[in-house]
Parts: sequence; structure tokens; C-alpha cells
Amino acid sequence: MKGIRTAPYFFIAPTMLLILVFSILPIGVALVISFTNTDMAGLGDMSEIRFVGFSNYLEVLRDPTFLKSILNTLFYVVIGVPAVIMFSLAVAVLINFGKSKIFHIFRLVYYIPSVTNIVAIAVIWGYLYNPSVGLFNFLLGKLHLGPVPWLQDPVIAKLSLIMLAVWRNIGLNMIIFIAAIRSIPRDYYEAAELDGASSWRQLISITVPMLSYAIFFVSITTMIGWLQFFEEPFIMTKGGPLDSTTSVSLFIYRNGFQLSNFGYAAAGSFILFFAIMAVTIFQFKLQRKDMSI
Repeated sequence: MKGIRTAPYFFIAPTMLLILVFSILPIGVALVISFTNTDMAGLGDMSEIRFVGFSNYLEVLRDPTFLKSILNTLFYVVIGVPAVIMFSLAVAVLINFGKSKIFHIFRLVYYIPSVTNIVAIAVIWGYLYNPSVGLFNFLLGKLHLGPVPWLQDPVIAKLSLIMLAVWRNIGLNMIIFIAAIRSIPRDYYEAAELDGASSWRQLISITVPMLSYAIFFVSITTMIGWLQFFEEPFIMTKGGPLDSTTSVSLFIYRNGFQLSNFGYAAAGSFILFFAIMAVTIFQFKLQRKDMSI
């Protein structure tokens, strides 16, 4: 009996070991580094490392660039997260209830961007956003509209990155919503049709309420992803113009891997970590409150 009780632990031991070595241990090391003045010199000579307490955290919170990156990240989250959820749900509904086989092709078309290399995507969208020979400004010119500085204006640049990220992230969430929609019993829709409910009424009264758990899951994962918004501004704008597209993750990368201020960057990363934890816990509590009503 004792061997039977311990058998499950042998199966989960490799996974737990990987989590310990590649997740928990690095997080612990980064936490220690955030309380020191670790830089490139410190890595070469450990005697150069000094314990500085919460100085890194206080300096990061007073850094104008970091504060600006927080506002930029909030801008991305407030606009990007609802846009991804709404477009993903809309595409999932249209594809799921579409009668033609062409909708199967659409499902593949929408999913491909989510598994395509971001560098390849950035190159293509860089040509689309080009102010002089880009496709978008070419089409606007055909409509007798002036060229738009897609990546040159501080506000438009943020919106341009959001548009790219929304297009790229629709596919994965679409698959989740399609799977959730197909798990809804068909009896509900048949009863609604007998009562004379329109397709719109069925969507509002049956589909959306029955997708509450899927919407909650997508909201959590999408929120976490956008709080760590990094690849698009890093590749497309390098945080410019004038740090208008610098996200918190890009700020951390810049200080840690470009300026070699590892302690400073680690402090910024843990501020982001605690912010993500707080937002996630708040969403879970809000979901439990809604379910208890």
C-alpha cells in the first residue's frame, strides 16, 4: 500500500523538478538580485556586489521612463484586451455557425498569425506601415486622404502596435471560443427557435452567458499577455518615438540586457510581477462574486 501511495509522486517528480529548476529557482535568484547593485562588473567580480535594500525599487518608481512605460502599458491593456476578446468571440461565432465549408478555411487563416514568427510578421507590417510606400497609406491616397504617420506619431504608433497585436492574437482565443461554443447543448438553440427567438437573441441570451467561463479564462490570459507586452514595440519601434511605445517589459529588457543594470531591471520585473498577481487575484474575486449572485 505504501508503494501505491508514493507512485503518483514519481510521475509528477520530473515536471516538479523542471518547474523548480527553470521557474522557482530563477525567480528566487532574481528576487535576491533586485536588492543588490548587480551589474556587469558584479558578474565579473562578486565582491563588487552590494546589498542596497529597497533602493532599486524606489529609484524605479521615481524613474520618469518607467512611469511613462506604466502609462503606455495601461493604454495597451485598456484598448487591446477588450478588442482581442470581442474580435475573437465575433470570429468564433461567425465561423462556428457558418454553413459553408469556406469557414473552415477562415479558421485556418485567422489562426496562422498566432503561430507565425513575430519577426516575419514585423517585417510585413513594417512595409504596410511605411509612410511613403506602405500599403495602408497607398489605399488612403486612393481615397484622397493624407498619409498617416503610423509609427512616427506617439499616439498613432501605440494604436498601430495594438492593431498589429490584436490581429496576431485573435487566432488562439478564437479556437478556445469555438471549442466552448461547440460544448453548448444544441437543445437550448432548438427550444429558442421554437419560441421564435432570432439569431441575435440566441447569441445574447444563450451563447454569451454559456461562455462565461471561457470568456473569464481568455480575459485572464489576455490580460497577463498584454501586461507583458514586449515583442511588438521591441521589433517595430524600439520603444520610440520619444519612449511613447515603451512598455514595462521593454523597459526591463533595456535596463537589464542593454544597460546591464541587472538589479535595477530585476526590481522593475518584480513590480510588474506583483501588478500581474494583483490584477489576476482581482479578476478571480470578481468572477466568484458574479457566480455567487
